[in-house]
Amino acid sequence: MPVKPRCWVGWREWLALPELGISAIKAKIDTGARNSALHAFNIKLFTEHGQQRVRFVIHPLQKRKDKKLVCHADVLGERWVSDSSGHREHRLVIRTPVRMGDQTWPIEITLTNRDAMTFRMLLGRSALHNRLLIDPDGSYLASKPPGKRHAGKVKGDDEPHERRTFERRRGVRRIDGKVRRAK
Repeated sequence: MPVKPRCWVGWREWLALPELGISAIKAKIDTGARNSALHAFNIKLFTEHGQQRVRFVIHPLQKRKDKKLVCHADVLGERWVSDSSGHREHRLVIRTPVRMGDQTWPIEITLTNRDAMTFRMLLGRSALHNRLLIDPDGSYLASKPPGKRHAGKVKGDDEPHERRTFERRRGVRRIDGKVRRAK
């Protein structure tokens, strides 16, 4: 079976969680976090057809609390999660597909209130494993922000991001289509 090539992503990306009805949410790509986390509040457990489910509300847009989305999902389990300061929190875990650029794959996500945080979602290491390569200098390399046409490109530049990044890190630049050492 051929191995699908890894996709380049920046430190932040737009992604979608289609089964939750979230068509676009800005996420921080966080290699320091094992688990992915989604902003959620008013979290309510219920049982439907013998399956434990969860209903929760999210604010999908950064710095805006006026837009709310109600989501439903099957509960995969529960997990204790420690944040970077060592604070432990008990969280529900769901499994849902994530779509970034032209790729879609299932991930596990913990639900927590991230109202005080800049990003409504973190994409952790377990969701990135063997799928993505991260350019810490880049933003929106795999996904276009809603309403934007040139994500991952410099205006007027049709060169692929991978080549620009490779050359920039090695002190190389192009002048009239020719590769030159940067001075």
